[in-house]
Amino acid sequence: MDIHCLIDRIDRSEKIETARGKELMKSLIQKISTRTGAVKLSIVVIICLVILKVFISIISRSISISAQAADSLLDIFSIGITLIAINMSSVPADEEHPFGHGKAEGLAALVQAILVLGAGIFIIYSSVQRILHGTVIKPDEGIAVMIISIIVSFALSRHLHSVARATDSTAIDASARNISADVYSAAGVLIGLLLVRITKVAIIDPIIALIMAAFVLKAGYEVTLRAMHELIDYALPKEEQAILEKCLGEHDTLICEYHAMRSRRAGNERFIDLHIVMPRNLSFEDSHAMCDHLEQDIKTRLKSANVIIHAEPCISENCPKCSIPDCDLRSA
Repeated sequence: MDIHCLIDRIDRSEKIETARGKELMKSLIQKISTRTGAVKLSIVVIICLVILKVFISIISRSISISAQAADSLLDIFSIGITLIAINMSSVPADEEHPFGHGKAEGLAALVQAILVLGAGIFIIYSSVQRILHGTVIKPDEGIAVMIISIIVSFALSRHLHSVARATDSTAIDASARNISADVYSAAGVLIGLLLVRITKVAIIDPIIALIMAAFVLKAGYEVTLRAMHELIDYALPKEEQAILEKCLGEHDTLICEYHAMRSRRAGNERFIDLHIVMPRNLSFEDSHAMCDHLEQDIKTRLKSANVIIHAEPCISENCPKCSIPDCDLRSA
């Protein structure tokens, strides 16, 4: 009897520990799925990769691994900037910043782009120097490190892309693209080291590094473009503008027309303003209620949207475009 009681207690204890483990895992996943949590995870992972790459680059004398280590070192700096930018962008609007602090993310993305482009130029310079002067390398250790780097960087970039989509964070998206570029460059380095090991031709190492630099520069260009779009108040993407137009089109039997629609983005915030033309015999209360309804409809379709709608009374020139049925005000 005592043995059965002891077994039951052990079973209950194991179930409790299992439940606790699941709760801890769930809590950890939730933490690293936030903007701040994802950035902190990135910093820890990349620091580990940098230490490993620097150590192996010294042993192997591979310029492509050294370039990888330098690129990852810049990643730490750029992700640190991202963390600062995210904390700044999450600060609510105040008197001095009535539109919030969302553009801090755009600035962080631009700094990251500059660092990525700088890393690409550094890789090109180092590779050319290695081609001109040459050296003997030891590829075996580097091959193992590159395989680890590819697996870890791929998993991290997928996670960051997921968080960026969920939170609409420009800075995290830039970090995800940056680390995605690391996956391609690490794959190139791995291929180069394998070829060096097989052929014993050391010049393959800097040549592969030059190819890797092209991917790094491409990633830097894409991040620069997106950051500049945000900083100079570029209009929302065409897909999101189409959502706006569809929303307004669904109300064309209630409003005469709309015009002067403008949109922009700052961090994960969207700012939209437009003018709608309403029947001039409509009461002020009804016009205001229509504006409120449209604002809420747009906000449900576009996350973090700030919408301002200006209502205007119709005039006879609006009649040809008006789609309100059986309008008593329509000109003959």
